[in-house]
Amino acid sequence: MREICTIREYQAEDKDAVISLFRNGILEHVYPAFFKTISHPDQIGVTLSISMAGYVLGGSSYFMALLFGGAWAGLIYYCCYEIYEGYRLSRMATDMADIQASFLDNPDNGFWVAKAEVNGKSKVAGLIGQDERDGSYGEVPHLIVSFAYRKKGLGSQLAHKVMEFCKDRGFSRVVLETSSPQTAANALYNRVRQLYHPTSLKKNYLRRRLPILLRK
Repeated sequence: MREICTIREYQAEDKDAVISLFRNGILEHVYPAFFKTISHPDQIGVTLSISMAGYVLGGSSYFMALLFGGAWAGLIYYCCYEIYEGYRLSRMATDMADIQASFLDNPDNGFWVAKAEVNGKSKVAGLIGQDERDGSYGEVPHLIVSFAYRKKGLGSQLAHKVMEFCKDRGFSRVVLETSSPQTAANALYNRVRQLYHPTSLKKNYLRRRLPILLRK
């Protein structure tokens, strides 16, 4: 089965597929965030302490120990879910509520989708959005690739689309938003930074906002 992906500007017909991909792309980070949190040495200690409290309060009951520990883990998972779901809802109430007005009506902004053609059928395989800030630099709040199309270079193609777009407008840099649980996104952004400005790399690049300086 041969798949062909093309990148083009967002169109109104893409809305439902884009919103669905956006939702899935945000909420898929809940479990990695939970695992990163629960596996931290401090959290392991807290979980063991709570389990021990359940064991003691339950009269040396292993069931109560598991129940207390499981309840604590469930609370952490719920908190992780609320963080990402809250972020998704806040975006759906702002820029993602009207992509045309938020990204396309401003000539210095942009929103692109990667369309995959499979046996004559078209689907949205990826998306990327870019905002201009202060007329001097660009910011990428959204970059999502469908799970089925990852590790095929599609994320890099979308990122390069924005980099060239920003260079054409004379922006000095592009800021890419990410978080530490997003390991694949961080690896991609690191590769893009190496391509566009190797000297801008720093050891502590795994942070919320990654600046990429654009060569003139």
